[in-house]
Amino acid sequence: MVAAHAQVVPSATEQVYKIRVGGLGSVFQPDYAGEGVAQTSPLRLYGVGAYADVRFNRWAQVEAEARWLRFNEYLGIDQNSYSIGPRIPIINNFHKFTPYGKFLVGFGTGTFLTGDSLVLTAGAGVDYRQTKKFTIRPCDFEYQEWRVVPTIYPYGLSAGISYKIF
Repeated sequence: MVAAHAQVVPSATEQVYKIRVGGLGSVFQPDYAGEGVAQTSPLRLYGVGAYADVRFNRWAQVEAEARWLRFNEYLGIDQNSYSIGPRIPIINNFHKFTPYGKFLVGFGTGTFLTGDSLVLTAGAGVDYRQTKKFTIRPCDFEYQEWRVVPTIYPYGLSAGISYKIF
């Protein structure tokens, strides 16, 4: 009996390191209505943002985002946040959909603050790969904790689109 040996060579390889940059629109409940008391605002804040997703491999990913919530202000109160942290895909590419979770750390500013605030953010969402270059983010939910006195907990939804630059 003669044995034959073979080696399988992948027919194609995928670039592991990727960077996507994008923009988004957001609606948030700011959890602050003035007078130094954390309370539900009668108005939602609307705004725009930018984000970047860096993928080192399937499970090691980082997201950075900046959000400026300056429309529909109640008593001139706005909120801006700048955060970075790990992004974990829950399922990688399920029929072009990628649900994910994230935990971001950063800082926030606003007209109601005299300085900056530490901001902790937990979030989840889904990305839809439209083409090789464009990805649509139909839903991104975030729950934030702003370390100010009193502590506030804004939360909101965002949607956007990104472009793969690498």
